[in-house]
Amino acid sequence: MTLADRGITGTSADKREDFQRLLADCKRGLIDKVLVKSVSRFARNTQDFLKATRELKALGVGVCFEEQNIDSSMVSGETLAAIFASLAQKESESISQNMRTSYKRRMERGTFFPSTVPYGYTANGRRLVINEEQAEIVRRIFSEYLSGKSMDDIAGGLNADGVPVRISDERIWRNSAISYILSNERYVGDSIWQKTYATDTLPPVQVKNHGERQRYYAYNTNPAIISKETFAAAQDLKSRRGAGRDPAKRHIPYPLRQKIYCEKCGTLFRRKVSGGVTYWVCRQHDQNPECCSVPQIQEESIYHAFHHLYYKLQHQGRPVLEQLLSDLQTARSRRLLWSMDIVELNNQIADLTRQERLLAVLKKQGAVDPDIFISRTDRLAEQLHTVKQAKGRRLDAEEDQTIARTQNLLNILDDAPEFLETFDGELFGDLVDKIIVESNERLRFRLINGLELTENIERTVR
Repeated sequence: MTLADRGITGTSADKREDFQRLLADCKRGLIDKVLVKSVSRFARNTQDFLKATRELKALGVGVCFEEQNIDSSMVSGETLAAIFASLAQKESESISQNMRTSYKRRMERGTFFPSTVPYGYTANGRRLVINEEQAEIVRRIFSEYLSGKSMDDIAGGLNADGVPVRISDERIWRNSAISYILSNERYVGDSIWQKTYATDTLPPVQVKNHGERQRYYAYNTNPAIISKETFAAAQDLKSRRGAGRDPAKRHIPYPLRQKIYCEKCGTLFRRKVSGGVTYWVCRQHDQNPECCSVPQIQEESIYHAFHHLYYKLQHQGRPVLEQLLSDLQTARSRRLLWSMDIVELNNQIADLTRQERLLAVLKKQGAVDPDIFISRTDRLAEQLHTVKQAKGRRLDAEEDQTIARTQNLLNILDDAPEFLETFDGELFGDLVDKIIVESNERLRFRLINGLELTENIERTVR
């Protein structure tokens, strides 16, 4: 059986779809022996190497490395292989460091081109061009915000008009998305690079830059959608609104509205004030208690339940969310593995890469003219860049929305405070999709990524 990660590189085995398929086939008893050209082609770090070889050895499957002439099924072979794997890891670390240095130099020169494209633009080679359909939405957001609308109102208006967050994307607009657009310098034609950075760990993890790395501000990197005056006015208004916000009143105008549903009858809850106390009540129960037994709930009880939920998410839930994100990404990778267009693009990448290596060997041997070498190398590099971009667009188009929402959830928690002293309506709206009232004592919070968590409520009114 011949298997290769065509066009896929990286320091983590989780990103290598064909490698994961190889392991799965071994577990199913379809493979007796794995033949590998070298240790560096099997794994890029010692941890992944030892984990895989030991797992295969337990299944009775040996791994033979042709270049090093060793067999992992033998104890001495595993020891030697660990040494070679450590060397391969150092090689990957060196490659990663070289790439980071290359990125840094391009940032310093102002020639860096990021892999993500902001809303309102599309990539054309190494240039950003304005997507007029999305750009009109960006202009609308700035205009409505400067006219006095809140971010919640703007998001609600876009959702009511059926405006997708991205073209052919069914995600709804949220406060966090509006805030991000209002704060993004790309819309005036400038760029701040290295807002995030990759850690030095293996595999590397992308984290937000809170001053650990230098940031680079570059002017006129792309066409502007709004004027610098409009952008500055929006930043000034955001600053004034933030400074003048009273935390005790952040629940106005009723962030729980259109959020609470009765599990028994499916009816939406409505707000009700009685004796100076605010309640939320099932409409069916309010009209006829015999039709639905779920009673009204004090608003403060819901706030308290959200505080408990928020504390658990911030201090206990991150590992669960990170594991969920990893599992979702693995499942998505396995689905994409069998996509015929991705396989074809991987084949093209592998073929172009082989041509590059062959050309380098021929030049070293003096078998190719230098001018021909330069011309052919440039052409191959351009073709390889085009194919990789096509693959990237295909993978982005297949993005699982649950993955995106789970990552967004983690990002929100990163930016949010560790503790809540009062109820934060905007934060609640960013985290919670809906609340389902299960019974007199329990609420079920459905987060923006579909994950549901239950919390007990204190019943004070029957």
